[in-house]
Amino acid sequence: MHPLLDNVIWHTLTGHHAAYASGVGASRRYASGFSPMLGFAEPERPRLDELAPYCTPGEHLYCGGWSGPAPTGWAIEAEATMFQMVWQGGLPDVDGELALVRLRPEHAPLALELATLTRPGPFGPRTPELGEYFGCFEGTRLVAMAGERLHAGTFHEISGVCTHPDFQGRGLARRLMTHLIRRQMQRGETPFLHVMRDNAGAHQLYQRMGFRDNRESVVRVIVPT
Repeated sequence: MHPLLDNVIWHTLTGHHAAYASGVGASRRYASGFSPMLGFAEPERPRLDELAPYCTPGEHLYCGGWSGPAPTGWAIEAEATMFQMVWQGGLPDVDGELALVRLRPEHAPLALELATLTRPGPFGPRTPELGEYFGCFEGTRLVAMAGERLHAGTFHEISGVCTHPDFQGRGLARRLMTHLIRRQMQRGETPFLHVMRDNAGAHQLYQRMGFRDNRESVVRVIVPT
């Protein structure tokens, strides 16, 4: 366990990504257009009342670490559990066979289209601005991508990992992740990621790659009413 990882969204939104955050007091969220995630100084006691002015009725927002009913003005739409995994492997070898493209602002519509199709997790049109994103293209078509999101201290999340269904089974996601892991480690950072408990295939792949479970936590999708 590590204190920064125990409440990584809060530490990100009040640290490396403070410029992308909205909120007051003990409550923060990514600003509109970025990943729709909430962070609280005390996750088990979320001050949703502080964030209400920064949210839109009907907006789907992700948070975790608390249980019980939603306060007045909010509804719980979904609840599940996820593993937080931290890299424990060595520096990966260079994979020079895969042509990777650093995603730029003009690629944002393609990235959002792929994320909407494959649903890798909370993703907004400006999510790729939160870190380095790389993709694989077939002509002008973005067919796989992976990038960075949460960043607390020297811990840097690998996120948005997804492959178009027509191109799965080629190891594209794994090779994109390996590229990111290598870059992060060379910067002195420790890669980590999140995977839903029911995604057993991805969980096993990440274990084979060199990630190890750090904690399992509840994640909720809540909606202001």
